[in-house]
Amino acid sequence: MSYYLNLSILSNNLNNLPKTERVKRLSAEARRILSPEGDIARDAAGRPFFPNRDADFSISHSGALAAVSLVEGKNLRTGCDVELVRPRSKARAIAQDFFTAPERDYIESGGSFDETRFYRIWTLKECFLKLRGLSVFDMAGAPSFISGDGQFAFSASGASPILFNIYELAGAGERYILATALEGTEMEQPEIRWFSQDSLVVCKSIKFTTGI
Repeated sequence: MSYYLNLSILSNNLNNLPKTERVKRLSAEARRILSPEGDIARDAAGRPFFPNRDADFSISHSGALAAVSLVEGKNLRTGCDVELVRPRSKARAIAQDFFTAPERDYIESGGSFDETRFYRIWTLKECFLKLRGLSVFDMAGAPSFISGDGQFAFSASGASPILFNIYELAGAGERYILATALEGTEMEQPEIRWFSQDSLVVCKSIKFTTGI
């Protein structure tokens, strides 16, 4: 098995572009990262996959960062999500509508709303939904990632355990939260590979594994 977290940071000037153009360039960069891997098809739910090889991937981008989680091996699946840490006026409302009570307590455990903790939960939920081939519209039905005692924990039906990783990346005045998930019988940490000349520093990482 080979498990990779492929990252590419584009120029910060990207953030000055209209959103549609920014998304277009980030999507193109993610495709560039994947281009040597082979043809891509989509399943009935619209989830992209490699039709002719035992490998799975997941794409995400935010700010100026494109991320591709890639695993090679039979019966393995992956998901990833990255978010630029920035103030969101609707963050509290999102947490109230889509997060569980233990998750909301975790975000506000210090007596105030913690943006970093909010993005940890958001990216974990997003990468799990991508792993399952679901969309953000299914987030309200996603399992909780925080136990009653405030620790990272997860319980959901499935045939195999899932390994989750959370990374906090920083550089050039920006900060990102990135979460990856690997489902299968083999649990291995992803190797981080940069596909750009510039890179960010991994300032914190968290991992936890759940059984079936």
